[in-house]
Amino acid sequence: MSNTIFGPINSRRFGKSLGIDLSPSKKQCNFDCLYCELAPALTVDSYDEVVSVADIMESLSEALLKHQNIDVITITANGEPTLYPFLDELIDEINLIKDRPQTLILSNGSTIYRRDVQDALLKLDSVKLSLDCASARCLKRLDRSHQDIDIENIKSGLLEFRARYSNPLIIEILFVDNINDKDNEIELLNSFLLRLNADRVDIGTVDRPPAYSVASLDFDDLYQISQKFDPSLPIYITSRGKIKSKPSSYSEDEIIKTLSKRPLTDDDIKILFDNETQKRVENLRNQGKITKKERNLINFYILC
Repeated sequence: MSNTIFGPINSRRFGKSLGIDLSPSKKQCNFDCLYCELAPALTVDSYDEVVSVADIMESLSEALLKHQNIDVITITANGEPTLYPFLDELIDEINLIKDRPQTLILSNGSTIYRRDVQDALLKLDSVKLSLDCASARCLKRLDRSHQDIDIENIKSGLLEFRARYSNPLIIEILFVDNINDKDNEIELLNSFLLRLNADRVDIGTVDRPPAYSVASLDFDDLYQISQKFDPSLPIYITSRGKIKSKPSSYSEDEIIKTLSKRPLTDDDIKILFDNETQKRVENLRNQGKITKKERNLINFYILC
C-alpha cells in the first residue's frame, strides 16, 4: 500500500476516517499559512509531482479490504487537494467502490470559485473548507496566499457552491493570536457566514507546532470569540487543550440566556457547567424549553 493512504483515524467530528494524501512526497500548496504544521514552502498554483489515479485507487481498495468499518474516506494533501489535476476522475472512481463510507474533502477553499472544482466537489458527501479571513489583508498576512488568489473570488465562489450543493458544507476557521481574532475581522466573517448558511462552523486555534512563530488561543478565548458570532450560526469549538476556567453554576434563566447567545455542544456543556447545572439543562430539555439538534455528528443544545 502506497503512502497516499493513511489511518484509520478516529475523529470526533467525522467518525472513523481513512485518509487519502494527494501530495505525499512534499508540500504543494497555494497557501503558506503561518500556523501550518508543515515546513514553510513557496506557494504554487499546480502540482509538479502527481500520483496517478490508478495508484491511489489500488492502495485505497487494499485499505478498504483491510479496514471494513470505516465511516468516511477523507481526501486531503500535504498542501491543497483541489490542485490535484485529476480530482474529478478520482472522486468518480472512489464513488464506484466506496459502498458504506461517506466521502469528505478537507480544502483551504482557495479554488472554490472555479467551476471545475465545484463540479468535482458536488459529488462528495461532505465538504469542509477553511475560511480564516474575510479580508484581503488578513488572507495575505495569515494564510500567505499565492499571488493570484483573491478573497472576494473565494467568498463569491463559496456562495455559488452553497447554492449548488445540498449536502453538508462545513467551514473551518483557525484563529491565531493577534491576527484574525480582532473584532473587525470577526464581524466580517460573521456577516459573510450569515449569507453562506453553512451546516456547521468549526473554530479552533494552533494545536501543533507551527511553521512560523505564532501563538495559539486558549478555550476561554475561543469561547469569547464564539459569543461574537450571530447565535443562529452553528459554531463548534474544536480546540480544547487549554482550559483555564472551571465549570460554573448557572440558574435555569442563566442557561437560557447563554443559549440565546450561542448554541452549545455536549463538550461545551461539560466544560462550562458544573454537575448541578448539567442537571438543570436536562430539566429544561424535559420541560421542552431547550432541545438537541445534530449537525454532522455534533449535538447542539438550542432554545425551542
